[in-house]
This record gives sequence, C-alpha cells and structure tokens, in this order.
Amino acid sequence: MSSDGNRKQFWKRNAAKVPGSIQHVYGAQHPPFDPLLHANLIKAGNKPPPATPGKPKKATTFQEFESITSDAWDVGDDDDELLAMAAQNLNIEVVMETANKVIENHSKQQERQRLDDTTELEQREEDTQEEAAEDEEEDEEDEEDRGEEGDVTSPEVSFASQSSPYTDGRLVKSHSEAPIGSPKDAAGECAALHRQRSLPHRPPVIPLVARMADQNTSGTPAMTEREASRLDKFKQLLAGPNTDLEELRKLSWSGIPRQVRPITWKLLSGYLPANAERRESVLQRKRQEYFGFIQQYYDSRNDEHHQDTYRQIHIDIPRTNPLIPLFQQASVQEIFERILFIWAIRHPASGYVQGINDLVTPFFVVYVFEYIEEEVENFDVSSLQEEALRNIEADSFWCMSKLLDGIQDNYTFAQPGIQRKVKALEELVSRIDESVHRHMQQYEVEYLQFAFRWMNNLLMRELPLRCTIRLWDTYQAEPEGFSHFHLYVCAAFLVRWRKEILEERDFQGLMILLQNLPTMHWGNEEVSVLLAEAYRLKFAFADAPNHYKR
Repeated sequence: MSSDGNRKQFWKRNAAKVPGSIQHVYGAQHPPFDPLLHANLIKAGNKPPPATPGKPKKATTFQEFESITSDAWDVGDDDDELLAMAAQNLNIEVVMETANKVIENHSKQQERQRLDDTTELEQREEDTQEEAAEDEEEDEEDEEDRGEEGDVTSPEVSFASQSSPYTDGRLVKSHSEAPIGSPKDAAGECAALHRQRSLPHRPPVIPLVARMADQNTSGTPAMTEREASRLDKFKQLLAGPNTDLEELRKLSWSGIPRQVRPITWKLLSGYLPANAERRESVLQRKRQEYFGFIQQYYDSRNDEHHQDTYRQIHIDIPRTNPLIPLFQQASVQEIFERILFIWAIRHPASGYVQGINDLVTPFFVVYVFEYIEEEVENFDVSSLQEEALRNIEADSFWCMSKLLDGIQDNYTFAQPGIQRKVKALEELVSRIDESVHRHMQQYEVEYLQFAFRWMNNLLMRELPLRCTIRLWDTYQAEPEGFSHFHLYVCAAFLVRWRKEILEERDFQGLMILLQNLPTMHWGNEEVSVLLAEAYRLKFAFADAPNHYKR
C-alpha cells in the first residue's frame, strides 16, 4: 500500500479515537478544516483562494512576517515599536543570563549523574573482585587444611569448586550453593541490570497538578534557601503602594512561587491595576459585572440561537483533563459551563471553539490555591465557601478573556491565526534543524497534522497541568507571550524530541509519537530548559531576520 494510502487509513482509524485530534478541536459553529485535503490541494497546484482580492505579497523579512501573524487587534502596529517595547519591558541581559544559567545547571547535573553512575559501577566491580579474591584465599586455606588431615576431595566437590561464570566470579563449593536459575536466566538478569544502569534516571510518579517545585505545602519538600529568597523578593515587590510591573515581569520569567502566583497573574494579565489601593474596588466591580452577565444571558443557553453552542460546551467539559478528579466534580463543570457560555456569546466573531475549554483550567487551579494549602488534585470544592467559589469563577473568566483577547484570530472562522503560526513553525524548524524538517518531508508528515493542536490548546494536551502553569508564568511575563513567544516554545519543544523523531521510519509511527510525547514525568526543570532554549531562538531570529527566510 502506498504511503498516501497508509496515511489516509491511519487518520480514518484514529481521528475519532485520539483525544484532542483535529476532529476534536473544532467548535459546532465552524466547519472542520481538513489538513490532508488542504495539503493535497496545494501539492496539486490548486491553491485555496485568497481571503482578500489581489495577489498576496510574499514576506521577505521577519518583520513583515510578524506583521501578518499579529493578533486581530494589533493590525497596523509597527514591528520596530514592538521589539523596542519588548526590550523595554524585559531586561534582555537578565533573561539571557537566566536562560544560560538554566542550561548550564542542567548540563552540570546530567554530567554529575553520569559521573556518579560510573563511579558506582567501578566501585561495584572493585568490591566484586575483592570478594572473589577473599573467597579464593579461603578456599585455598580450606584445601590445605583438608590435605593435612588426609581428606580426599570428591569429584562432586572438585567439579563444583570451579569458578562459575554466573556467580559474579565467586567459587562454589557444592551444588546447593550454586545458582538455581539456568545460564539463560542469569544472562537475562545481567542484561536487565545493564539496561537499568544505562537508562536515564526517572523521577518518581508525581500528581498531575499539585507537586510543583516551588510549593511549600504538606507532602512536598520544604523550600530551599534560594526559593525562600525569591518568595521574599516577590512579597516585597507586591507590598508597595504601586507595583513595578517591569520588575515583576523580570522576577516572574523564571517562575512564580505558588503563594504569590494568584495576585501576580492578575497583575501581569492586566486584570488588576498596579495601584494597591484600587485593587479591591476593581475586584468587586469586575466580579459583580460577571455575575450580571450570568443573570442577563445564561438563561438563554437553551434558546434556538444559542443551544448549539451550549450543547457543544456541555459535551466538551467532561473531556477537560479527565484524569484529574477535581475537574470531574459537578460543581466545577457547572462553573466551566457558565464561564465558556458567557465568553462565547460576548465574542460572536469567534463563538465557542473546542480547545478554549482547556484554557480555563490553569486559571481555575491557580485561583483555587488562593484559598487552600493542600494538594488540589483531589480537593472537594464544595468545602469552600460560596463567596470563595464565586470569586474564583469570576477571576478565571476575566483572566481567560484577557488571554483570548490577544489570540482571538486563532478561533475566528477557519482559524487563520493558527494556520499562519503553524506555517511559521515549519519555516523556523527548517532553519534550526534541517534534519528533522527533511525527515518530516520524507515521510509526508504535514506540520498542521500535529502542530494544530499545539497552537489551538497552547501545548496543554502535550504537557501535564503542573508544567502548563509553570509555562504560563513565563508567558505572562514575556511580551506577547501567548501569541508570539509560544511559536519559539513549540519549535524548541519539537527539536527536543529530534532523536525519537529520527528513529521513526514511517508516517504512522511519527504521528503516534508526535501525538503522545512522553512528558508525564516532566517538572519545573524540564520546562525551564525548554523556555531557555525558546528564548535563545527568539533572541537569535528576532535580531537576525534574514536567517529566518531561505
């Protein structure tokens, strides 16, 4: 069967089964975009009609490319001003120093681990040799003693006293002391031990949400001196009458301690003002405004005009993080339904699109932590006071709305923002790792087939939720983090798996790998390394736009 036939058979068999597949990420209001048909049309020379009349002009510089991938609300902004703003809002030297330090520390840690493994192996070999030598001396003494007493060694003992290759070099005096397993079993044990020593160190299985390195809660290790120092810096900065948002971004880029993450996210997203005296009044006003929307619009969810939107939301909510018990609670699902329905009818240009439901969860978890200290994964939200739940719901709605305001062209008709960003990812990967790019081309893997979900869900289906929260710390601190910096994170994320990608030799194997990347054991360290690599890519290509295009 041809590769094209294998590819079609794979999608036909797996489209309805793979969570988050392309079939699962379109809303009820929009017809699904078929990436295979789109790719085949382009290959056949039938390019899709342009959205506007006139021949599109090919971008020749990174600045021109950036202008066409700007958000719907930023059209016409000068790219030079954007870059200047990025440089002003975030001290590049600070971030680069942090990025290099993270990578250097990660490399040193891996080197120490290799040295420790080598030393341990050498020590075991020395111990084995010493034990063998001691046993040999003891046997010689025993034979001398028996010789002086006139004993004759029986053939059985004489045969068994020979060194066995399956006893770690030790001498065996009788069959009762010999290993019970066969030579084949012993060889298998040796091979298993060798594989175990050669495998990288895996951390223990950890919960999907609560176990974060910067948490100091029950069941987690106490904060280190460095973590305590960073927490103090955050508290001092937040305690002032007017919070310096530029300094807050610098601190937040490397991660935000759990204790101050709720207030920091609200400030960085623009939900709260920098002036401390105004915050309480703003919170009360915005929360009342949200529940005013509930009273005004939520009863219309079963009307003919809105019932399709509500039905799709109602179907999608139980699929949101199905492995985390917190999100399977009826009261939590009702909160999510209200948030998504109100957002959809207030944004008719896009309406509700599958994938937006995932974007509520990080805000919800972070704002739950504002009221509890225990792990959130199995927390029963019904134990919270009603006022606390209402505050969490309203704050999650407004902060999700702030996020979506910057990437709404990802969810308008035909999702043009995502298509542009996937194309940009393909161009970027072709420049930074040509081997991976050519490997994809060789086996006819289109970037849209796997990276659509990366853009639509902001990598939330590829990473544990604890990693998403850490990732969003940096996105909130980085100018245009969710719309622009995310592209470089996706490029660094793809190249991170280059070894596994290059080992796959067919379309189906590549697609299964790219839709099920092994990140379950990832934590803050892996995310920090990913972000450092992404920043280095952004720094290199933003300052050298000619490197971006062929």
